[in-house]
Amino acid sequence: MKNSLQTAVINSVATAVYIALVSLLMTYGNQIFGQEMGVLGGVGILLLMTLSVLVVGSLVIGKPLMMYLDGNKKEAVKLLMQTILILAVITVIFLGILALI
Repeated sequence: MKNSLQTAVINSVATAVYIALVSLLMTYGNQIFGQEMGVLGGVGILLLMTLSVLVVGSLVIGKPLMMYLDGNKKEAVKLLMQTILILAVITVIFLGILALI
């Protein structure tokens, strides 16, 4: 098994990249899909939100939950906390860069 810190970094970076891709889609959505979204646009947004919850939940909680259920409770909590901390650091760095721009 990989080092838990390495797994936490990979999951946190993958989460940040996924969020950036969804943000790009939302930013340029009008150019891609047009201004008038109607009912189908609302369905699309809700589907994207549901997919995002599943993807991010899997990246952040999936592996720790599997470890916890397999009896590796301390390692599972450690991995979850490391992932949250690294994601928080990425968030602070991004917001810092945003504040400087």
